[in-house]
Amino acid sequence: MATPRSKPAGRAALTLGVPVALTTAALAYGVTGSQQAAAATTAAPAWATATADGFASVDALGQNGTYGGRDGRTVTVRTLADLEKYATAAEPYVIVVAAAIDVDPVGKEIKVQSNKTIVGAGTAGQIVGGGFFLGQGVHNVIIRNLTIRDTYQGTWNDKEHDYDGIQMDGAHHVWIDHNDIRHMADGLIDSRKDTTYLTVSWNKLSQDNKAFGIGWTDNVTADITVHHNWIRETEQRNPSTDNVAHAHLYNNYLEDEAGTTIKSSYGDYARGRTNMLLENSCFQGMNNPVIRDSTATLVQRGNVFSGTSGRNESGGTGAAWDPRTYYGYTLDKAADVPALLKSGAGPRSSIGTTATTTSTAPTTRAAATTLTVAQDGSGQYRTVQAAVNAVPAGNASRVVISVKPGTYRELVKVPSNKPHVTIQGTGGSRKDTVIVYNNAAGTQKPDGSGPYGTGGSATVAVEADDFQARNLTISNDFDEAAHQNISQQAVALRTASDKVFLDGVIVSGDQDTLLVDTAAKEKLGRVYMANSYVIGNVDFIFGRATAVIDKSVITLKKRYNGTSAGYVTAPSTAAGRKGILIADSTVSGDVSDRSFYLGRPWHAGGDATLDPQTTVRNTSLSAAIRTAPWTDMSGFSWKDDRFAEYRNTGAGSGAASSDRPQLTDAQAADQEVADWLQGWTPTAS
Repeated sequence: MATPRSKPAGRAALTLGVPVALTTAALAYGVTGSQQAAAATTAAPAWATATADGFASVDALGQNGTYGGRDGRTVTVRTLADLEKYATAAEPYVIVVAAAIDVDPVGKEIKVQSNKTIVGAGTAGQIVGGGFFLGQGVHNVIIRNLTIRDTYQGTWNDKEHDYDGIQMDGAHHVWIDHNDIRHMADGLIDSRKDTTYLTVSWNKLSQDNKAFGIGWTDNVTADITVHHNWIRETEQRNPSTDNVAHAHLYNNYLEDEAGTTIKSSYGDYARGRTNMLLENSCFQGMNNPVIRDSTATLVQRGNVFSGTSGRNESGGTGAAWDPRTYYGYTLDKAADVPALLKSGAGPRSSIGTTATTTSTAPTTRAAATTLTVAQDGSGQYRTVQAAVNAVPAGNASRVVISVKPGTYRELVKVPSNKPHVTIQGTGGSRKDTVIVYNNAAGTQKPDGSGPYGTGGSATVAVEADDFQARNLTISNDFDEAAHQNISQQAVALRTASDKVFLDGVIVSGDQDTLLVDTAAKEKLGRVYMANSYVIGNVDFIFGRATAVIDKSVITLKKRYNGTSAGYVTAPSTAAGRKGILIADSTVSGDVSDRSFYLGRPWHAGGDATLDPQTTVRNTSLSAAIRTAPWTDMSGFSWKDDRFAEYRNTGAGSGAASSDRPQLTDAQAADQEVADWLQGWTPTAS
């Protein structure tokens, strides 16, 4: 427990307003006054020398505040191997993460050692499919400006996979600042086993059952500051604070967002013998916004509540305490907090972009052009298609179409003469930006020329190479029940090009949701989908592309009439090419047991020369999958084509049989993700 200071001004008090209002040299989120002057005297950028506020700034346990790796070299990493090399080293480092790094295996937590700063380069730094672990005695660690995401394994309130974003067991002097942590299998942040002198600030925490758990101890020694965090689309631990000697929570925004399937069970929770001060925070729509155990002490000051219900508590017999005895701080008005955090929380583009030393030579790349789409007119364009139309034909470098949150009911087509396009949602959740339409194969075209057909029904059609989609939802909401008299196939996304990267998206529909095609039968068309969702019921991943569904959740959906019956894949692979590979993913849904096939062979147009292929490997299969998971289609036997599994798990998995072929280890070695990608390395841009 911290010893109160006689002179709390001994460390410069931080002014905690909107970060972008700071000077350019000090865009290190709270670097002000004497800290700016110190930064000016060194060659290192301000963000590399920034120090923590809150309890992480207190001198204790032989550690003078929290400054991370500022006394060591600054290195830039773009691979998991390099990140692990420097994060686990004994020496101090400032580690700049300059790419989206996929963690393998999924759920792995990188064991960070003391005296490290790990910071994202602008908004490019991402840890995908894994997180960080700080063990007993690890200290003086800063984790900032990163997106940490997507270890979710398809089970809400997952009790099996302990895949946290950041887990700390007995660490001290840690600053977690300006990160976007979301969609993990367990907690977004876990502070356990007497972790102390911790500050968690300016983060976005979302899309998870458990946001932030503190405790796992009977001791009452930890001192923790939690301020300026935007917590939304989470059910519990927002945070849950157990047996903390001094818990200072201020200027946080807890939002139970209307219209989502995720509902809060409680907001801030003072547990055990915690002594909590909760100040100037905003609670929107939360159930049981503030609760405490009878043994805990909880003091509320200046909080605002809108649309909340249930328990809203304070009280207790613990000794009163003042955070300013330990550190200086400035409160923002509670009414200003939502706007402040919507604009200021999460990774910032100004941080991590001037590293002095690199671990590998940087890739020289033409600067991307960004076009902004917003329905309210605050962007350059009001529709996504208008932005696509503005991309010049034959463009030679990346164009990012940045789409602000909203539901865009439109058809989007990226033609073949407009390569290198990224369509990217800017919301805190992939659910915030939705492109949706409702055409089906049997829907008549407005010009009277006939129905759209299956491919023509797509909400988004991509015919250009090197396309990327990120952090958004693409949907086809065709109403099957209301249109029983026409063909029901309704595509959400159709790709007919090469090097398509779908990263952190939702593709949702019913029949024929995701069509992965090629420009022509003889042409290669590679598609890589990672950390995403595909939702549907009949043949909802289909086509002739060489397609990988990796580290994703495939959600089985009931038919319009409530029945459970369907097929996950329907490949129409050309002979000699790779088909559909599902790897390290989860297949599950709210459907009946043994009601879905993994796939069937689609010989499009009756073409007997095709050799359809689906491989499902290292994937968790729910009981919805049939014990004989493959079936025939249109007179073609699946046994004449290429359908196999390898080391799947779950209630829907099964042993090798004539109805369930399994790859040998030698065969599986030739059916890895890299074999499908054939020399292409998908890289977020």
